[in-house]
Amino acid sequence: MAVFPRNGLNWVFLMAVMVMVVLSRRVDSEPTQDKQALLAFISQVPHASRLQWNPNTSACTWVGVECDANNASVYSLRLPGVGLVGPIPDNTLGQLAQLRVLSLRSNRLSGSLPSDFSKLTLLRSLYLQNNNLSGSFPSGIPSLPRLTRVDLSTNNFTGPIPFSLNNLTKLTGLFLEKNGFSGLLPSLSQSGLVDFNVSDNNLNGSIPSSLSRFPSSAFAGNLNLCGGPLPPCFPFFPSPSPSPSGLPQTPPVKKSKKKLSTAAIVAIAVGSAVFLILLLLLLLFCCRRRQRRQSKTQKPPPPGVRSVGAAAGGDPGTSSSKDDVTGLMEGAGGERNKLVFFDGGVYSFDLEDLLRASAEVLGKGSVGTSYKAVLEEGTTVVVKRLKDVAVSKREFEVVMEGLGRVKHENVVPLRAYYFSKDEKLLVYDFMPAGSLSALLHGSRGSGRTPLDWDNRMKIALSTARGLSHLHVSGKIIHGNIKASNVLLRHDHDGCVSDFGLTPLFGATTPPNRIAGYRAPEVLETRKATYKSDVYSFGVLLLELLTGKSPNQASLGEEGIDLPRWVQSVVREEWTAEVFDVELMRYHNIEEEMVQLLQIAMACVSTVPDQRPDMPEVVRMMEEINRGETTDDGLRQSSDEPSKGSDGHTPPQESRTPPRSVTP
Repeated sequence: MAVFPRNGLNWVFLMAVMVMVVLSRRVDSEPTQDKQALLAFISQVPHASRLQWNPNTSACTWVGVECDANNASVYSLRLPGVGLVGPIPDNTLGQLAQLRVLSLRSNRLSGSLPSDFSKLTLLRSLYLQNNNLSGSFPSGIPSLPRLTRVDLSTNNFTGPIPFSLNNLTKLTGLFLEKNGFSGLLPSLSQSGLVDFNVSDNNLNGSIPSSLSRFPSSAFAGNLNLCGGPLPPCFPFFPSPSPSPSGLPQTPPVKKSKKKLSTAAIVAIAVGSAVFLILLLLLLLFCCRRRQRRQSKTQKPPPPGVRSVGAAAGGDPGTSSSKDDVTGLMEGAGGERNKLVFFDGGVYSFDLEDLLRASAEVLGKGSVGTSYKAVLEEGTTVVVKRLKDVAVSKREFEVVMEGLGRVKHENVVPLRAYYFSKDEKLLVYDFMPAGSLSALLHGSRGSGRTPLDWDNRMKIALSTARGLSHLHVSGKIIHGNIKASNVLLRHDHDGCVSDFGLTPLFGATTPPNRIAGYRAPEVLETRKATYKSDVYSFGVLLLELLTGKSPNQASLGEEGIDLPRWVQSVVREEWTAEVFDVELMRYHNIEEEMVQLLQIAMACVSTVPDQRPDMPEVVRMMEEINRGETTDDGLRQSSDEPSKGSDGHTPPQESRTPPRSVTP
């Protein structure tokens, strides 16, 4: 009978010991092995000075490191845009056996991935985009069965994409664009794969049926890929000839051909001659009939002439098609209307000169297609062919008269317009330096000359002055602020274009069709206001600060719009991650970038009344621009008085940046 109590006491003692062990682990636990692996990694990889890990503190308190609930192992490592340079050493990150999330994107890592990455068997998300990694597809990735998202985009990987990616049965996102992958595209059978992109590689062959559900943009830039959703593939070999055994009585057939060869040749010659005669007669009849029709309407343009207003559906950089030229000649020349020039113009040409000009497409915008037109005397202008205009001629003329009166050094002037039933044309100055969008986002990568901080500030401030002038002096709402509508002079002064056109399109057409720039209220009211212009300008400032396009498919790992992405990063006290990696090479600009970020976040406030007016934005930006000259000569102080949008000293107002965001 005494045995049972003794056993009960033993159990109580064991349970107490176990509880003490668990509690002691929760209090004193430290991921010792993971800490040593991280210290080995950071000691062998050059990095920016802002990443400082103190070996005397717990690794779970380090920047970018997240541990599990017991602080027993490293669960997540996020080091985006911290200036990591060079290859990833062996026996460092591959030793983090419990790692679930690894993000090293937007650094300057190079070389191939270490072989010990295959040990990260619990890894779920891998983000290595925007680096200089090279070599073949990392062999360790297909052996990580729990991976759900893999992003290797914008690197220098080469070679084939392995079929072994089918081992990743839980994969939902695979991003391999902007690399040098080649060969055939493997068939991936994961039913849960919802995000997929292999664009801008060197892949060839037919797209597997399992991947044909993705849009054509996921495969663009691979010149030798074909099949749905791309154009169909053509056979490389002709249909096989029938086998010799299937030809009945081969010798008699050959003998028959020899006997009939002379007759066959004569018959073919006679038939061909008759066919050619009939074809010539038919062509002559069609030509005569067409000439009669043209003589009844108007005199045709000289052969080879291309009209500037055509090719609305053409690709950028291409000339007008013949059919579109004919349509514009009939629409513009048929009514015999004239180009209407504004007072003080610098051009002297008429509609016929414009219609005879050679043209090339500059781009298709939300309100129409723009063309570069070179007239016979050498004058170059930009002609915008508007689409979906929903107002009468008189209403159109009233709007044009208001736009034609706008004169400011940071606004692209409207020089002339044309209105007919079928064509509505606007004539602007040609800006040879191109748009901010092309300068900021074009040809990113090796060999590119980055847009430095001084020029970004110059573009931002000059654009703000132009927009402020539209609001204050012109009483004009722009309605379509975006990077492609900011054109540049050779000195990097920004000029606002395509302003004040939203009244031409009626209430049913969204004033700004580029979703990334639209203010929240515009989505509901479909009406642009001065405050919605301020919001769009704020997005433009964020675009200059982050280097990210507001209408791209995803931002980092979140897939949200640009203002919300910036807010989420700032909220987590990762302000440095917000800024464009191309700006990290410049020194003594951090304070100015943060000040401009504060102004931008005030502009993109969701409540319109909380956004500043454009003159106030100009004054706050001018305050930033009065900094001291830095050691490398990037900043120069200004001895001139602050000028407002009209060139006059603005009234005294608060020069303190808004306090809505404190990064």
